[in-house]
Amino acid sequence: MVRVLIAGLAAMLISILVGPRFIAFLRRREYGQTIREEGPEHHVTKQGTPIMGGLLMLGAATAAYLAVARYTVPALTVFFVTLACGAIGFIDDFIKLTHRRSLGLNARWKLLLLGAITVGVGIAARHQHLPTNVYVPGLGHLELSWAWYGLLFLVIAGAANGVNLTDGLDGLAAGTGIIALFTYSAINVIAWIRSGPPGHRFETKLDLAIVGAALIGGLIGFLWYNAFPAEVFMGDTGSMAIGGALAAFAIMTKTIFLLLLVGGIFAIEALSVILQVFSFRYWGRRIFLMTPIHHHFEMKAWSETKIMVRFWIVTGLLCAAAFALYYRYFRGFR
Repeated sequence: MVRVLIAGLAAMLISILVGPRFIAFLRRREYGQTIREEGPEHHVTKQGTPIMGGLLMLGAATAAYLAVARYTVPALTVFFVTLACGAIGFIDDFIKLTHRRSLGLNARWKLLLLGAITVGVGIAARHQHLPTNVYVPGLGHLELSWAWYGLLFLVIAGAANGVNLTDGLDGLAAGTGIIALFTYSAINVIAWIRSGPPGHRFETKLDLAIVGAALIGGLIGFLWYNAFPAEVFMGDTGSMAIGGALAAFAIMTKTIFLLLLVGGIFAIEALSVILQVFSFRYWGRRIFLMTPIHHHFEMKAWSETKIMVRFWIVTGLLCAAAFALYYRYFRGFR
């Protein structure tokens, strides 16, 4: 348990201490945000704010995790997916910066790269003999056979893109990401404690909690500089990394169903975009003033801080419900 605390505190301190120099480096290189013309008008003031701050979070988390890790396959898988999704986001951010545009990596390439990550996760899942079913409270274990591997792709791609869509306001993705990651870290701590008496507990559960704590610490340090008004944005580098981490946690802990709640706010953001596109294409009208849905509330004159805090509250409530379901139905899983 001490390793979990050390990982979190170390990542937070590294992120906070390195932050000013890292932000200054981004400013010198003129790695600034390009604002979409179709976005809210007042966002033009954010033009030029340093981007790719996700590298700060990932660097701090990597250093902290590697220093105290147990190096078990499940935790290394979460770590791999986090860095791999972050790498896809980095490529996307870099293309935006070098081409001075708001659109980056082609969607097809993103899906192909996410598919490659899924293959790696599938191999790790086979190595750990994870069952090819999904447990749904009230329905039991739903056997998916080979379709389970297709579900892995949907989970990873959906989570990565869901968090990416949420990253549109200062502190929004970072704060909700911290709450979601804290939930999975708590789940793994509980699983580790209940896995046996001291000295005979499952190291995999502790290692998963360590990687979760390292990511939380890195994000807290990043949020120190990302809170309104933001000095740096995480970019796709950070948002896709957070989504990848959540997806990998859900897969490795056999709680894919709970991701619907833990990542509920990200699912709502993605669903708002899907509904908007569907409604406009087939009915010629929009459901929301602007999507993702946090922009809808901006257009209704809500302040960024109000939206951020209320989304944090909703995330906290959803994660509390997920933890309650875990404790009631999932804690016997190994």
